[in-house]
Amino acid sequence: MKLLLSHPAGNQNVRAMLAGLDTAGMLARFATTLSAPQDVATMGLLPRFARRELSRRRFNLPREKIIQHPLREMVRAASSRLGWSYWLRHEQGFASVDRVLHDFDRFVARALPHQNRQEKLNAVYSYEDSALDTFKEARELGLHRVYDLPISYWETGRRLMEEETQRLPEWGGALGGGMSDSPAKLERKVEELKLADLVVVPSRFVADSLPSWAADKVSVLSPFGSPPSSGNWSRAAADPARPLRVMFAGSMGQRKGLADLLKAMTLLGGENIELVVMGGPLKPLDFYRSQYAGFTYEKGRPHAEVLELMRSCDVFCLPSLYEGRALVMQEAMSQGLPLVITKNTGGEDLVVEGRTGFLVPIRSPEKIAEKLAWFNQNREQLLAMKEWSVQHAATYTWKNYSDTVIEAIRGLG
Repeated sequence: MKLLLSHPAGNQNVRAMLAGLDTAGMLARFATTLSAPQDVATMGLLPRFARRELSRRRFNLPREKIIQHPLREMVRAASSRLGWSYWLRHEQGFASVDRVLHDFDRFVARALPHQNRQEKLNAVYSYEDSALDTFKEARELGLHRVYDLPISYWETGRRLMEEETQRLPEWGGALGGGMSDSPAKLERKVEELKLADLVVVPSRFVADSLPSWAADKVSVLSPFGSPPSSGNWSRAAADPARPLRVMFAGSMGQRKGLADLLKAMTLLGGENIELVVMGGPLKPLDFYRSQYAGFTYEKGRPHAEVLELMRSCDVFCLPSLYEGRALVMQEAMSQGLPLVITKNTGGEDLVVEGRTGFLVPIRSPEKIAEKLAWFNQNREQLLAMKEWSVQHAATYTWKNYSDTVIEAIRGLG
């Protein structure tokens, strides 16, 4: 079995799949927008921000296995850096995320016949929003089509967020969740799923979100891996005089349940609890302060520094309305933070109730407040839960993730 895997950037789960497929002798080619050279000396001539961006685009693969299509992605990165918003207009700008994805998808589709002749491919592996043209060409060539759906199917998210526009109208503009996506973009998602032979999902929540017409499709559920624990997570929570530090990390929108968390904090006026919010605001910070003034805001930062911030906190709270499987949950657990999450985060299996955290319903500030107050009032038990959280996170490995998916791909024949 030989396949071409395509992804425009190459995040952690993509890298895990690349490593697994390459080790198994199944990776013929990796198609991406931009792959940085391994020559560090050459990169040293570039500005710092460019070196930082390119360092995330290095792949541990032989150069001959990588094909790339960099132009539009380079324009997107530069436009984002320089504030050229016209080029980044949603779905319309030359360097908007969707235009980058569609251009990349067309490139892979054009390259596929040649790669198939060279490598005698059996399958292609592509991700949501950049798979349609690739899958159409693969069908013509008689290749299997593996579709990675990293977040719940769009109909589930759209329904939940439409309900939020009625429930929390003041959060208009800070809902998140793709509410401005055009019918054409949504139709692409439908067509991609229709063309798939195998659907890869990271959680039960994503699997359950698939439409009824796709029920007969072969699917495989494989949870993401966790980062290693540093072993030096904070034990300062044992001091009841110190505020319990509750962390939220992610885009500061109501898709992540931030409105409910801020409301929960207003209900906890008598508790010694500090809320730390790290992420990208969708509205001016004054808006969030009007909902709850007392949170500590932290900007985004490199991954190692995110883990360091996590270790200074005690509990991680992510009351999302929908996700795929928010990797940040396992990152937090690996640094000693038990969870307060909804099952819609895709992390239901991460919670061993009362040991690694608690599940709460969506849209339930009262339940969030109840669980956070419990942590504050049970500091000694919290320390034990920190250890259990580290141990449970360690049972999820990237090797298991890729091995499970690879076994399902081999099952296609």
